[in-house]
Amino acid sequence: MHPEQPTRKMTHAELMALPVSFPLEIANRALSIGRTQGYFMAKTGTYPVRVLQVGRAYRVTRYDLLRFLGFTAAAAATDEPEPGETEAA
Repeated sequence: MHPEQPTRKMTHAELMALPVSFPLEIANRALSIGRTQGYFMAKTGTYPVRVLQVGRAYRVTRYDLLRFLGFTAAAAATDEPEPGETEAA
């Protein structure tokens, strides 16, 4: 068994381009959570944002993720970073 590969954090532009809902793997990447840990947290109800279960799939909404990350509605609507926030490449 090999350790999980570290994933690159999402940029502000990538976060703003997310669809209304998306698979758990994308939320894991945005939150820097590994795949195994993310699924464990979703199954046990400890994921940091609300997780929707659609059949056997787990999904997260853009609203819940951006709210958890501290984006305001105005910043999300204008695609501008929050004050003091820098976009990492």
